[in-house]
Amino acid sequence: MVDVGDDAPDFTAPLADGDVDSFTLSEEVGDEPIVLAFYPGAFTGVCTDEMCTFRDNIGAFEDVGATVYGVSVDTPFANNEFRDQNDLSFGLVSDADGAAIEAFDVVDDDFAGLGYAAAKRSVFVVDADGEVTYTWVTDDPGVEPDYDEVEEAAVDAA
Repeated sequence: MVDVGDDAPDFTAPLADGDVDSFTLSEEVGDEPIVLAFYPGAFTGVCTDEMCTFRDNIGAFEDVGATVYGVSVDTPFANNEFRDQNDLSFGLVSDADGAAIEAFDVVDDDFAGLGYAAAKRSVFVVDADGEVTYTWVTDDPGVEPDYDEVEEAAVDAA
């Protein structure tokens, strides 16, 4: 499992940001922190609540220059629709091949007993040096992160 102090594993995946662009973590690491919020699936109740909570609190992250990205195994087209329907202002990484969830070791191999792999709900904060400064992972997809703690971690990483 990726832990605090580790270099963030690099990965490349499509980015749903209204269009479909390419996202490579190492290319996004720069002067400010990155928040990677892994979620099991677009259009599900808890995932919608989580991404909308990040949306509603985006100002706190922007105040310290942090960039938030949601990450799921959904296609970029599904993620763009999810973004549109929920008025999300941040990009959603479409990890359809599972490279990111494998690299961060947050694979739920049998999500909800449905027989397919999805991301475990988890959050990682990566600082300007590419180092992981905060981790939170749950095996229970119904549990959301402590958003105040994530905001504090982004402040600390700035």
